[in-house]
Amino acid sequence: MKNDIQIDFVYLWVDGNDPKWQAKRNAFIGKTEKESAVNCDGRYADNDELKYSLRSLEMYAPWIRKIFIVTDNQTPRWLDTSNPKVRIVDHTEIMPEQCLPCFNSCIIEHFLHKIPDLSEHFLYGNDDMFINQPVTPADFFNSKGLPIIRFNRRPFRKLTYLIKEKVLGKPLSTYNQTIRNSAQLVEKRFGIYYGGKTHHNIDSYCRSDFQHAAEIFEKEIAATLSNHMRSTNDIQRNIYSYVPLAEKRGELHYVNQKTSFRLHIQNTRHYSKLEKYNPMLFCMNDSQYAVQSDREMAAAFLSKRFPEKSSFEI
Repeated sequence: MKNDIQIDFVYLWVDGNDPKWQAKRNAFIGKTEKESAVNCDGRYADNDELKYSLRSLEMYAPWIRKIFIVTDNQTPRWLDTSNPKVRIVDHTEIMPEQCLPCFNSCIIEHFLHKIPDLSEHFLYGNDDMFINQPVTPADFFNSKGLPIIRFNRRPFRKLTYLIKEKVLGKPLSTYNQTIRNSAQLVEKRFGIYYGGKTHHNIDSYCRSDFQHAAEIFEKEIAATLSNHMRSTNDIQRNIYSYVPLAEKRGELHYVNQKTSFRLHIQNTRHYSKLEKYNPMLFCMNDSQYAVQSDREMAAAFLSKRFPEKSSFEI
């Protein structure tokens, strides 16, 4: 790994508690639904996770060059926007008008490579993803500067989908359908089916690879750009990892609970498992299964885990 490599970090962030933003969302996709995986409160709730994620970043990865926070005309109230290391990027800067307003992270992710001044090497995460111990650039890019691509191992994923749909007669979730869409497009183009599932944590990318894959599948992506809410024909960002792997410009690693842990905030047992495994990365996953008390517990945990203010805070 070259010491002079510059690596940026990109976040997606939304304050779902903002009445102005809520009105915009309700006008386009309707109010949140408790049982909906694609439009529940947990999809947009803001419990200051970003503040704590930035604390983890400054604590354990101070070598990050710049931080870009992609938002919809919002700025965290606690963010020090005068800090030259951090920049708010509005959706309108990188996305075409037909996408806007957008409440679908799958669509927003297709335009990350268009962020002005984004470095060739960058990390990407949602605001609920955290670094848990000291890391170096070599944890994310190999000695040749290629991204280390982390997946959960799913060797029989294609067969699992087939059995679930054709034998058991159960439809795939919207999330799994979008992952399969990406895998099928890459299989058709390169003859390789990647069954690995995203580890739902911080990922490594090269901007040129991102742009290359977006150009290869420009037509297919264009057909989804008016999906203001997550939809079954979306193309999941796995495609920006599958293409580099197919073209031998990425290094595949399968994760375990010591490298990447996904904590479901409504599952109290996950907190003790996090302490047990002490992973390099962890995610505090909110969803339609969580309630407000779960979010309050998660916020209290993060406040205790990362108590020191970062230079990104007022």
